[in-house]
Amino acid sequence: MGFEEMWSKIGSIMATIMFMYAMFEKFFPPHLRMNVQKYTHKLASFLSPYIQITFPEFAGERLKRSEAFTAIQTYLSATSSLSAKRLKAEVVKDSQTPVVLSMDDSEEVSDEFKGVKVWWLLNKTTLKTQSFSFYPASDEKRYYTLSFHNRYRDLIAHSYIPHVLEEGKAIKIKNRQLKLYTNNCSTGWYGWNRAKWSNVTFEHPARFDTLAMEPNKKEEIINDLIKFKKGKEYYAKIGKAWKRGYLLYGPPGTGKSTMIAAMANFLYYDVYDLELTSVKDNTQLRTLLIETSSKSILVIEDIDCSLDLTGKRRNKRNGKGNQDNDESNKDPVKNAEEENKDSKVTLSGLLNCIDGIWSACAGERIIVFTTNFVDKLDPALIRSGRMDKHIELSYCCFEAFKVLATNYLDIDDHHHHHLFSIVERLLGEVNVTPADVAEKIMPKSNSDDSEICLKNLIEFLESAKKKKEEEDEEESRLKEEKERENGELKNNNGVKENGFIH
Repeated sequence: MGFEEMWSKIGSIMATIMFMYAMFEKFFPPHLRMNVQKYTHKLASFLSPYIQITFPEFAGERLKRSEAFTAIQTYLSATSSLSAKRLKAEVVKDSQTPVVLSMDDSEEVSDEFKGVKVWWLLNKTTLKTQSFSFYPASDEKRYYTLSFHNRYRDLIAHSYIPHVLEEGKAIKIKNRQLKLYTNNCSTGWYGWNRAKWSNVTFEHPARFDTLAMEPNKKEEIINDLIKFKKGKEYYAKIGKAWKRGYLLYGPPGTGKSTMIAAMANFLYYDVYDLELTSVKDNTQLRTLLIETSSKSILVIEDIDCSLDLTGKRRNKRNGKGNQDNDESNKDPVKNAEEENKDSKVTLSGLLNCIDGIWSACAGERIIVFTTNFVDKLDPALIRSGRMDKHIELSYCCFEAFKVLATNYLDIDDHHHHHLFSIVERLLGEVNVTPADVAEKIMPKSNSDDSEICLKNLIEFLESAKKKKEEEDEEESRLKEEKERENGELKNNNGVKENGFIH
């Protein structure tokens, strides 16, 4: 048999099969076709050692988009779809990569897991029947088909599929665009298109590698965050809500807000900036927390200024008898501001939200308080279990300066060793914040090179040192005068007691 005769025979066989299939589809009744297809599938599954699992795009009564389908699509887009010949471009909202490439319909790709090879196929079927429903169905149905050998059934069902779903969700979180939320005033919560939180895109560029602080302390914080992020099973094991509290305290300008931004970028968490003074009462505070999402950082900045929680607790504890004494110790300006406040959020209400039964309502979450004066806070607010880790962000040290010099001037101590030595000595003698140091070494014009910027910083530090010495001298002088006056007064009193009058 020649080559041409063989191809002619194959062609005639294919034409016959297609003709018979067309006749089968057209003239056989639906119930008979279903039976034939059922037994055909049984025969094929009996002869084939491979198993298939389908994941439809829409599921449920209202045909919502399946989370499993989305996770699989994200996973394959980042891994196996790179080997696909036909790709489809989709625009994804709120993503760092607005255009995502994924495998096209009827395209098949392979994947490997623990030495086992599997195949993914994206299928599409078109509905020919018309139906009337309150929730109209789409004309096209897409679904992924996973094929694998029968001997790996347990591995695929219990390990591979959960791995794909978790990786897909993790990739989606990593690629999404972070959001910065702030709570709206409670008067605007109701009505059409109203929301309790407003948001903007979070674009703060802070990273831990650009954060000006001691390397050991930075590494400690990073390890703590990693441990928390991977601690879902551990927190469930010990019966504790998956949350962690951080108290950031230190003088103004030491990088508390920058630390929060670095934490958000490191964990890929949204940030909820809660303004307590615009919350009417404890009930509204709980409502706001319920509206927050998982994988987020809840921030209350300047907690000592947001509400006078410590004062309210002290008055209630001491009772009416000591209330006048407490009020007399307060600043009159602060008292006037408190009278104008409409917020009735109490310390007890805040504690219940961050550590009570409502604290687990949003799942994985970090709570951050910042303050310039940690001594003013009620001990109940910052104890372990509420604020688990206390981080002091103090004045600029030499290690922090070296990070700033690398960030702002792209230099290290090998370039200007002499100037670096002077800066190291001066930073040990005066207290300046990282914000002040950063401002002085930032080039102000194109002609400012690294040496000029370092000399500007040295001039600023020497001026600060001189000012500090003058203040110390003035303080010593006033102290000596006061001691002299107290000594003279004591001598005069002693003379009067002995009956001598000068």
